Amino acid sequence: MEKRNYQKELDEVIGGLDRRPSLLLQACCGPCSSYVLEYLTQVFDVTVYFYNPNIRPEAEYDRRLDTLKQLMAAMPLEHPAVLLEPGWRGEEFFRAVQGLEREPEGGKRCAACFRLRLEDTVRTAAEWGFDYFGTTLTVSPHKNAPLINAIGEELAAEYGVKWLPSDFKKRNGYLRSIELSREYGLYRQVYCGCGWPENYEGEEDDLEA
Repeated sequence: MEKRNYQKELDEVIGGLDRRPSLLLQACCGPCSSYVLEYLTQVFDVTVYFYNPNIRPEAEYDRRLDTLKQLMAAMPLEHPAVLLEPGWRGEEFFRAVQGLEREPEGGKRCAACFRLRLEDTVRTAAEWGFDYFGTTLTVSPHKNAPLINAIGEELAAEYGVKWLPSDFKKRNGYLRSIELSREYGLYRQVYCGCGWPENYEGEEDDLEA
């Protein structure tokens, strides 16, 4: 099977726009959102959807939400995004990954987590009448962009909302997110959400965000 270029597919979507569509963008954190917002708000009316029941403990969820708010208040965007935050719903993550607790990072637990967050996003997008839904997750080199896009496409067909294809790490998107994180003094977490910092052995520029 031919390897797909999701950045090229995003270029084609943007090139075909004749107006500013609405986009519900699931955001995992402030650092990952930084470059993505800088990029997408040029052509979309973006609502940032902070649905992340995988993050634990709740204090960590609150810290990441505060960092996202810090970013959105500080970025000088011509078309600022707005924030939609449904609250911490950790029990939904536990139900979704029941039986997968011992899966390695990048395994079946991650796939279930991607689907959980994207399905809640597309369901909300359908209810509120958004043109597109998407996610910041693909900016991270630790995330499986083909898998995320495949789940997004499947949910788009099911719910009738257009999926925004992406691989935001391309064109130095991840590096730009690091630059913006440093520029705005953002907290950058050392784990995705369901793991614990003491189990991580990476360097700063290899952090999850």
